[in-house]
Amino acid sequence: MVQTYQDSREEGTTKPFLPFSLKIWHGSPDPQKWTPWCAPIKVKHGDVSCRSPGGEYYGNVMGSSCKIRCKKGYEMQHGHAEVVCLASKHWSGNYACREIRCPKLQMPVNRGYKCSDSSYLNSRCEFFCSPGYNLKGPNTVTCQYHKTWTSGESICVDVDVPVIKCPNLKEKTAEPSRLTARVTWDTPEGKDTADGILTDVTLKGKPPGHFPEGLHKMSYTVYDRAGNKGSCRFSVRVRVRRCSPMTPPDNSFMKCDSDGNNYGATCEFKCTGGYELQGSAARVCQYGLTWSCFIMSCHVTAMNINVGVRTASGLLDQFYEKRRLLIISAPTAANHYYRFQMTDLQHAQCGLDLRHVTMIELVGIYPAQIGRIRHRLIPPGLALQLRLLLQISHNNFNMVMIDKQGMDRERYTYPITSAQIFTTIDTWQGRIDEMVQQQEAGHTCQ
Repeated sequence: MVQTYQDSREEGTTKPFLPFSLKIWHGSPDPQKWTPWCAPIKVKHGDVSCRSPGGEYYGNVMGSSCKIRCKKGYEMQHGHAEVVCLASKHWSGNYACREIRCPKLQMPVNRGYKCSDSSYLNSRCEFFCSPGYNLKGPNTVTCQYHKTWTSGESICVDVDVPVIKCPNLKEKTAEPSRLTARVTWDTPEGKDTADGILTDVTLKGKPPGHFPEGLHKMSYTVYDRAGNKGSCRFSVRVRVRRCSPMTPPDNSFMKCDSDGNNYGATCEFKCTGGYELQGSAARVCQYGLTWSCFIMSCHVTAMNINVGVRTASGLLDQFYEKRRLLIISAPTAANHYYRFQMTDLQHAQCGLDLRHVTMIELVGIYPAQIGRIRHRLIPPGLALQLRLLLQISHNNFNMVMIDKQGMDRERYTYPITSAQIFTTIDTWQGRIDEMVQQQEAGHTCQ
C-alpha cells in the first residue's frame, strides 16, 4: 500500500516530524520484522508516496522508499525526489518544497514597479515611471512556472520638454544725442522635471549691450540630457525720440550732430557768402520733441567793419573765424598788374562771396596811401600798419591770401585768375565742409 502525507502551508519548516512511539504491531506478518524505523515523512507544500518491503501498511520501516512530489507552484529545494529509510533510522536525503520564484526585477533609474505577490509564481508586477518619464515597453509582467517573466523589461524614457522663461523686455528709449539704448537682462535657466535646473542655454540674437533703433528679436534654447529641446522667444524695440524735420532758413545752411533730429541733437546754422547772421545760430531737439526756440535769419547786409580801430591787428581780429581775406597792394592805381587783377575779380564777386572772402585794397605810398574795404576807407596810418604787420612791400604789386584763422596762406607778386584763387581756397581747412553744405542747400554761382 502507498502512504500519502500532506502538510499545512507553513513557511520555512523543512525538519521531519518526530518519530512515532516504538510499538509492536500485531498482525499476520512478523511484528518484530516490521517495526517502524524512520520518522514518518511529512512535506510542506507537497505529497509523499511510499513503498515498503512489508506491504502497504509499512511506509517507514527500514528499506522503505518514498517519492516526494511538490504541489503546483512549488519545487524541490536542495533535496531529493526519492529517499530510502536506512538502518541508521534516517532517510537517505533531505526533502523540502519551496515556492517557485522568478528573478528579482531590476530597478532602473526613474522606474518602479508594484507586484501582487513579490516575485513568486503567477505574481503580476505593474511598472510605473517617475514624473517626466513615459514607459516604453509592456506595462505588466507575470512570473511563469519556468521561473521567467512573461516578457522583457520595460524602460522609462524622458519625454518632458524642458521649460525656459525668457526675459520680459518690451521697449527702450535711446539716450540723449545717441541712437542706441543700453539693454541688459539676466540669462535665464531651464527647468526640467527629470534633470532639474539646466544652465547650459544658448542665445540666438544680439547679446546684452547697446541696441540700435528698431525691433530686435532674440531666443533662448536649452536641451535636457535626453535631448529634448525647450525654447522661448523675446524681443526689444529701441525707439529714438525725434523732432520734426527742420530746414534751414533762406540763404543759410545747417549742420547737425548725432542723427540730425533725434533727442539731444544740435543743429547749427550759417549764412552763405554775402549774408550775415542775425539771431541765435543753434537749435536743440528737446525731450518733448520740439526744437528750442530761436530767431535766426540771414540778410544781405554788409559786415559791420570798424575801420576806426587803432591797430592793424585790431582790424584783422574782426574777421577771425568769419571771413577770409584777399589783400591786394599796389604802389599806384595805374599799376597794370593791379588793374588786371581788379578787373578779373570784379567779374568773380559771386565766387568770392560764396567762399566768404573779403577783399582789402592798399594803393599808393604813405602818406598818400589809400586803403579800402569795399566802400569803406581805411585811414592812411592804419593802412601803413597793415602793410608793416603783413610785411607787404609798397613798391611792387603784392597779393596776400589769409584764411579764417588769420593765417597767411598764399602770396603772389603777379596777378592770377579768379579760378586759380578759388582752387587754392577750396583746398583750405574747413572749406570742404562748406562746399558740401552749400551744395546740399543749392547755393552756387551761375
